[in-house]
Amino acid sequence: MTVDQTTIDAAVAAVTAAADLTTSAQGRLLAGDTLTKTDDSPVTVADFGAQAVVSAVLTEALGALEMVGEEDANDLVDDSSGLLDGVAGLVSATLDREVSASALLDLVAVGAGSASADRYWTLDPIDGTKGFLRGDQYAIALALIEHGEVVLGVLGCPNYPLSDGTRGATFVAAAGETHLVAAGERRRVTVAPPASLSVARFCESVESGHSDQGQSAEIAARLGIDAEPYRIDSQCKYGAIALSDANIYLRLPTRADYVEKIWDHAAGKFVVECAGGRVTDVHGAELDFSQGARLSGNSGVIATSGRFHDEVVAAVGAVLG
Repeated sequence: MTVDQTTIDAAVAAVTAAADLTTSAQGRLLAGDTLTKTDDSPVTVADFGAQAVVSAVLTEALGALEMVGEEDANDLVDDSSGLLDGVAGLVSATLDREVSASALLDLVAVGAGSASADRYWTLDPIDGTKGFLRGDQYAIALALIEHGEVVLGVLGCPNYPLSDGTRGATFVAAAGETHLVAAGERRRVTVAPPASLSVARFCESVESGHSDQGQSAEIAARLGIDAEPYRIDSQCKYGAIALSDANIYLRLPTRADYVEKIWDHAAGKFVVECAGGRVTDVHGAELDFSQGARLSGNSGVIATSGRFHDEVVAAVGAVLG
């Protein structure tokens, strides 16, 4: 499926604007600024603000749309802590126009769309909450899904460390290609698989609770990999695979009943695939985005640069049993 350039441009503009908002919020947080009257989770202010900004930019460019976002406008209704005012202030500054409380609620509520629609967007306004709070890595993840297939992914990683020493990257995946936008320049990126599994590098979450790192170490040993993992928060890990800063990312189930959410993987998985890599669940099955807001037909995630994907799936299967 192809996506027109107007839609791609709107998605990139939306993620760029959200990155501006979150960068500002993260800077204020690190400076000790109070974003709400009770300082009720500055990251929450940025979450709602980023969702509102993405909704505003997309709808202004494309008209009415379906979007499944992580944040719920109902959580801002009847707010007495000043959270709503904090969000409205950030959004107004980012969009360079006054956004009233009621207009803000409407923008956040755009994310209450249906994951059963033939065409819809899915958004994680801040993926990597703890990284954001530490002043480290997080991502704005936006994807377009048509008939259960991801057709566009934009992954904004405002703090991503690049090989030239600069920081900040936006990955744009569409029409079978992934492009990196950084420092005002745009270039195509493709994965560079390692010559052998023994020199491959794992990519892991900084937060150990997001995946079973003990099992990851066992899998690495089984594959003959002894390099230190590349640890980074959020869907930035998918960007690391696309750029070949790492070659294998495992999201192993931490409990039997856990089901992954679509907004946690849609954009990132498409970035890797359009760069030439592979993404499946831990059983080697394709991720199925036709099941609603959760990947209920899948268990965990494996992303690789492609060449040794089947071997990695086999090693995961041997360890998980």
